[in-house]
Amino acid sequence: MNFADKITLKTREIGSPLCLGLDPHPNLIPKLFKKNSQNLSLKNVENFLFEIIDIAKNKVVAIKPQVAFFEQWGPDGMSLLVKVSKMAKENNILVIMDAKRGDIGSTSDAYAKAWLGKNSPFGANALTVNPWMGLETLFPFIEVAKKNKSGVFILLKTSNAGSKDIQDLLVNNRAVFLHLADLLQKDTSTNLGKFGYSDIGVVVGATQPKEARLIRKILPKSLFLIPGFGAQGASASEALSGLILKNKIYEGGLINSSRSILFPKDSHDLNDLLKWKEKIVSALKKTTHELRFKGE
Repeated sequence: MNFADKITLKTREIGSPLCLGLDPHPNLIPKLFKKNSQNLSLKNVENFLFEIIDIAKNKVVAIKPQVAFFEQWGPDGMSLLVKVSKMAKENNILVIMDAKRGDIGSTSDAYAKAWLGKNSPFGANALTVNPWMGLETLFPFIEVAKKNKSGVFILLKTSNAGSKDIQDLLVNNRAVFLHLADLLQKDTSTNLGKFGYSDIGVVVGATQPKEARLIRKILPKSLFLIPGFGAQGASASEALSGLILKNKIYEGGLINSSRSILFPKDSHDLNDLLKWKEKIVSALKKTTHELRFKGE
């Protein structure tokens, strides 16, 4: 089964397009995981993430580890990333590695094999990639993804405020991100699953609802990976703008939420594990409800 079909089936199964971003900010890890120590250890981070994944099983379609938060710990951090990916997949959770890789052809080929290859140690179902060095940088990722039934999410219109510096520049009275969407039409219209979606997706920020609707018209078969919902300020209605409502479930992509679930209000100083778990479960239920009913 290809990646797009796995996403669609899991979305329909849980009734929500929720993707849980794993961004383990060291200064936000709850105190109870430090076990009375002043300094955070990588083992503390591991325990925190394993508890999160255990709670999230059957409640999210995918996890999206932000690779930088593991890289900062060096080789041991990358080993933890491998463990996190393995645990997620054992619990039937898809894994999207948020690494935003992209380089000249031969380097991209090495990156693609490292993250999406048959013998990749990271076990990713999909990878975020950066297209802004040109389309040639994308082809190795697309080829390896097709060969291994994996997915690729190409940065297109991102949620950060600075995205306008380049992505909104006008060329022939049309924004650069729309020109890029045009160029991606061919690749996002191939390798379709039985539900009509391509394994080659795009990243479209939840803070850009108008732009998301424009992109959906250009790339109707593309999966959208949508960051920016929750702590970054976008509402459920805005986040869902680029998705497709079928049988009362929004599909055609994933809505990512990280901090509002990982670090809900009043959870940081809790010393009771059960009470902390209740906070996480409550945050997951709230987010799922919002994505089912557009925040109503």
